[in-house]
Amino acid sequence: MSDEYVYDEATGEWVAGGAAAVAADDVAVVVRDSVGNVLADGDQVTLIKDLTVKGAGQTLKRGTLIKSIRLTGDAQEIDCRYEGIKGLVLRAEFVRKR
Repeated sequence: MSDEYVYDEATGEWVAGGAAAVAADDVAVVVRDSVGNVLADGDQVTLIKDLTVKGAGQTLKRGTLIKSIRLTGDAQEIDCRYEGIKGLVLRAEFVRKR
C-alpha cells in the first residue's frame, strides 16, 4: 500500500494518491450557454441581452462578440476579455455559442 496522501480541496479530506485523480475526473463541470450548447475554453460567444458592467460604467450591447472565453470551474460563469474591461466574468445564461 502506498503511503502517499493528497489533500482534496473539494471534500477537505486527505485521500490516497491514486483516489484523488479519479475523484477529480468525476467532478468535471459542464458549462452550457442559453440554448444548451456545451461551451469550452477558447470558444467565441455572442451576448443575447444588453448587460451593464458594474464598475466599468459601460454597457455591453446585445450581439457583441466575445472571443476566447475561459471556463472558471463554475457551471454558470465564464471568464473573458473585452476591450477596456479587465476581469470580465459573464453568466452563461446571457451568451450563445457562435
